[in-house]
Amino acid sequence: MRIGIVGASSLLGKELAEELGNSIFAVGEVVLLDEEKATGQIAAVGDEAAFIRRIEPGSFQGLDLVFFAGRPDETTKHWMAARKAGASVIDLTGALAAEPGVAIQSPWVLPTKPDLATTAIVPAHIVSVILALVASRCSGLGVSKIAATVLLPASERGQAGMDEMHEQTVKLLSFQSLPTEEFDTQVAFNLLAALGPAAKMPLEQTAERIRRDYARLGTPVELSLQIIQAPVFHGYGISVLLESGQTMTTQEITESIDSAHITVLPPPNSPSNLIAAGRPTVLARVDKEDGNRAWLWMIADNIKLTSLHAIACAADFRARRLQGKVQ
Repeated sequence: MRIGIVGASSLLGKELAEELGNSIFAVGEVVLLDEEKATGQIAAVGDEAAFIRRIEPGSFQGLDLVFFAGRPDETTKHWMAARKAGASVIDLTGALAAEPGVAIQSPWVLPTKPDLATTAIVPAHIVSVILALVASRCSGLGVSKIAATVLLPASERGQAGMDEMHEQTVKLLSFQSLPTEEFDTQVAFNLLAALGPAAKMPLEQTAERIRRDYARLGTPVELSLQIIQAPVFHGYGISVLLESGQTMTTQEITESIDSAHITVLPPPNSPSNLIAAGRPTVLARVDKEDGNRAWLWMIADNIKLTSLHAIACAADFRARRLQGKVQ
């Protein structure tokens, strides 16, 4: 199998290339693609190194699977060329969500059926996946509503977001004017419920995507959501209030959510960005409030989990297409 990664120089692209080398796709050949300015850079593919190639008209010929992990406009520009070349498309940018024949999915949450009509997959935003996992697993405890506050790291905006927060930090300490091209406001040493009006990606746009994707994953549990921009480089922080129509114990909640993708830490341990870095699962802590309410504090490596989830979506998509052809 030949696999392409468009946006190979991005944070997600680099992590994806590394994780592919440790996945069921490890036996395949990975082709790294990006814009001209990234051409010639070296990136890791598993334990090996590869050069990033410039995207050209024939770049997608012979590829079986293409991940789009760069900017949304790159996805919009090149995805049809990948489809016409016969490749399955996995869009990590979310740019294709409204396109005909494109499905928003998560095999971690909702099983899917063999399908030949779907032309591309948009993996559900990993925050929506985490919340849907919690909601679906706690629904058996009578939980009918969850309220979540999500702290977004600078890396949600890719390398540009990280660079801007780093530059703001340095310039604040030396009393210089701040760069604000990405966020249109100060994010270093700050907590914000909204960015500046000229921000490249408003927080509400991210919140809308999370709500939309959560709804697509089929959980009957109602979600109330708030997004906060946090002054951290990596890692989602998610505070969740569970509300049930019946009494819940800490043990019941722990047993419900502790799973392949969520690891509950026993007290007095607490999840943090530092210990979650590089972990393939969400780290969680359960704190009871009263009989029918409880709080969860969860931390997830946003880049790692987004990459692993995209690979799971790709494996599921390929398997379903093969099953569909056999049937």
